Amino acid sequence: MARLVIRNVSVLVVPEVGECRVDEFQDLHIHDDRITAVAPTGADPEVGLEEAGDSRETGSLGDGGGGGGSLGEGGGSGGGLGEVEVIDGTGLLAVPGLVNSHTHSPMVMMRGAAEDVSIDDWFNQRIWPMEVNLTPQRVRVGARLACAEMLLAGVTTFVDHYFHADQIAQAALESGIRADLAPTYFSSTGPEAIDAAIATTRDLSTLDPRITASLGPHATYTVTDQDLRRTAEVARAEGLRIHLHAAETEEQTRSSVERLGVTPMQVLDRTGVLEAGALIAHGCGIRESDLAILERQADRIAVASCPKVYLKLAMGSVTPIRSLQSIGVPVGVGTDGAAVHNTLDVWESLRMVALTQKQREQDAEWMTVSDTLRLATRGGATAAGLTDTIGALEPGRQADIALLDLSGPHCQPLHDPRAALVYSMRASDVVTVLVAGQVVVRDRRLTTLDLDDVIAEARDLAHTLVDLSKGGAVQHYAP
Repeated sequence: MARLVIRNVSVLVVPEVGECRVDEFQDLHIHDDRITAVAPTGADPEVGLEEAGDSRETGSLGDGGGGGGSLGEGGGSGGGLGEVEVIDGTGLLAVPGLVNSHTHSPMVMMRGAAEDVSIDDWFNQRIWPMEVNLTPQRVRVGARLACAEMLLAGVTTFVDHYFHADQIAQAALESGIRADLAPTYFSSTGPEAIDAAIATTRDLSTLDPRITASLGPHATYTVTDQDLRRTAEVARAEGLRIHLHAAETEEQTRSSVERLGVTPMQVLDRTGVLEAGALIAHGCGIRESDLAILERQADRIAVASCPKVYLKLAMGSVTPIRSLQSIGVPVGVGTDGAAVHNTLDVWESLRMVALTQKQREQDAEWMTVSDTLRLATRGGATAAGLTDTIGALEPGRQADIALLDLSGPHCQPLHDPRAALVYSMRASDVVTVLVAGQVVVRDRRLTTLDLDDVIAEARDLAHTLVDLSKGGAVQHYAP
């Protein structure tokens, strides 16, 4: 049994409700892929935390910090269970690995290639014409770059929705990141393409413990009711989730009512998608009248919010998180694709969630730092279909952990590390990252990929993806 201890680290505790806190001077004990104990430094985890509870200290990290995070060996035999690998966590803060709750990872290849345009032109003049150029190789190259970017920023799980998902899976396995992958399809591509996408979902579901898969109809305006019903039937029969875009904007909701007589949420309800279980991307156009529908299925749905995108494309509204949470619908934080978000930095996204929600509700006391951190961890875990597996640093959960150095000038003086995480933290503050107990980033360097090679390969191929000379598009945006 592989054993690892992160020693003398501060730990972000994210309860299901209430205030997050930071517990100082802790040891995180890991056996194989799971956390087995979180105990005060030096305590015997076999004794149990109840006995050791009086020595637990809480509070801020202080003004010091720095260093830490170097990987070593030793620490004793731990009761005859073999060598223990030790990571020195002195001066560092351990947080649950973040979850990117909705993205299109290979779109990093189009980063910066569709700027200062309307949402209609973004789709019709730039992105969907570019996606005519997609090939399995180009998708895999983009996905490798995306996985590298996310791991270096402390993102240990991403929930993806894109084409050639088998290639994204290979990039995820190579990098060591955890992923939920939804092979994308439109009704316009025909029954055979939909069959192939569903078959890919089945194949991915059995590929590796770190890979889960969802069915990926694109949206309520690009997939017919008939195909959505079929998707829901497959999902129910085979225990799969559905990941799709719906009510991305109020304009889309108005158009749906004009064309179909119902809102996008009503489409999902009448086709059985909500009942089957779904992750809904964006939901900015969810109306008050939709809430009763969503409340009935709150235990099997989630919504992913990507606020930077809503601001950049002037979409007019953001995800109504307060309303959704009031009816028990979980919400996670995502980046969407880097073709519009420009980064896959979930720290940036969670900061914008807090800011845009305060503005939306005109309430500075809403979306507290604790609530925001919970969205990016526990909320993201639910969005990924992994509610009880990741999202918190607790015994029995997967050892998906990021160690952060908050000693930089942009975080000092450190009156409240929770506030620093939401409002000051940079991706470059991530020192070490573990996924399923494996060190995938050590001292700010990937252990699984050669970053120089990853970037060079992406640079070599990127121009082939943004080439618009072929004409055509994979779809037309007319919601």
